[in-house]
Amino acid sequence: QKILDQEKIHCVLKDDPEYPPLLKEIYDPPICLFVRGTLEKINFPLAVVGPRKYSPYGKQVTEELVGRLAAQGLTIVSGLALGIDGLAHAAALAVNGHTIAVLGSGNDRQHVYPGAHRQMSERIIDTGGAVIAEYPPGVLPNKYTFPRRNRIIAGMTLGTLVTEAGEDSGSLITAQCSLDCGREVFTVP
Repeated sequence: QKILDQEKIHCVLKDDPEYPPLLKEIYDPPICLFVRGTLEKINFPLAVVGPRKYSPYGKQVTEELVGRLAAQGLTIVSGLALGIDGLAHAAALAVNGHTIAVLGSGNDRQHVYPGAHRQMSERIIDTGGAVIAEYPPGVLPNKYTFPRRNRIIAGMTLGTLVTEAGEDSGSLITAQCSLDCGREVFTVP
């Protein structure tokens, strides 16, 4: 592992023991993950994804399900996006659970996207979780980086829980990646 800068970003290669074992099993695993925090405590990882715009029911069920699952020791993995992703991370943190955020940008503080979740990303790291990306520091998000991020979210987990995703939701990309990896998909309609 090499520390890249003062932000304590380290590069985890596929042959490193810290590299998520399930992620090695997908068709095109990243050669390197840029990590802030630690990947050493991943237990029963579950992806939780959903839309930016959600109903009161979607908020309630996400918070309840994720809170209970995280309290039982599951690692919650999501994309740190606005909406259900952010709610999932927050629900895990609220019960002192373990969570990992996968970015569609570079993994430096300045490029955490969305910027509204920079503080949450620091809290994830401070509580023993991790913020990871396959892109080096400084890379800006774009329409191509998010689908690539979604394959990592699905690939490093045992399954994906999708809350309230519409037909054109990016969450369905994660669900399809999960199915392509032979993993479970759970839905909250």
